Amino acid sequence: MTKLLATAGTGTLALGLYTWRVEPHWLEFTFPTLPISGLAPGLENRTLAQISDIHVGPRVDDDYIINSFHRVQKLAPDFVAFTGDFVTYRSAQQFEQLRRVLRHAPHGRLGTVGILGNHDYGFHWRMLDVADRVTAIARDAGIVLLRNQAFTIAGLQFVGLEDLWSPLFDPADLLAQKSQDASTVVLCHNPDAADRPIWSGYRGWILAGHTHGGQCKPPFLPPPLVPVANKRYIAGKIELSGNRNMYISRGVGHLLRVRFNARPEVAVFKLQRAV
Repeated sequence: MTKLLATAGTGTLALGLYTWRVEPHWLEFTFPTLPISGLAPGLENRTLAQISDIHVGPRVDDDYIINSFHRVQKLAPDFVAFTGDFVTYRSAQQFEQLRRVLRHAPHGRLGTVGILGNHDYGFHWRMLDVADRVTAIARDAGIVLLRNQAFTIAGLQFVGLEDLWSPLFDPADLLAQKSQDASTVVLCHNPDAADRPIWSGYRGWILAGHTHGGQCKPPFLPPPLVPVANKRYIAGKIELSGNRNMYISRGVGHLLRVRFNARPEVAVFKLQRAV
């Protein structure tokens, strides 16, 4: 019995060390395809790197984020899209910390865009001054930060939404204007927004984050804690109604330094013309 308990204790310790010391920094690059209606011929087979949920702040190691950025830049993506939660806000200290980290942010050869996530709005997702500061720092770092705005780069239109939980989430008019435009990708931090009646017939891709893939996912079971109402929205490609598709990144950072069976991720999409 003593030997059995010792073995169990050793296994538990090893698992704990793995979930704390190994997997949170074991970044995975995935390479999905992104079929886009009306994609310009010159953009066929170009690449788009999605970076989500870096969570600069007290819990995520700055050097890990910076190293992850350098690894993305070595892939020389044509586009880079940040899908929110640049910071985990605790105090004004995060602004200078974010500025230092984003000096190393990767940039697309054609362009770099981004949106805010709920944590970029500070406490209770209601601090608009925090969102404005994060926006300014990201823009100073060369990121076209979209807040219920559309922006076209080399024939590819990005529509960036304010976060679902923020006071400023009101994209219906923007989507009504832009949803039928060819060659469009929507950036939307919280995947639950996909279920809101705002899409005006949009039939393209939504790139989201927010869930961290659940951070801890038992084998063959769903993660016990996912911050979405629709528990189908965990990670990877999700087919939606209305001929829409969504890709949910597992993100680079974390809120608590623990991951199991949900490695951090940067998705590097290959753009293809939808048939």
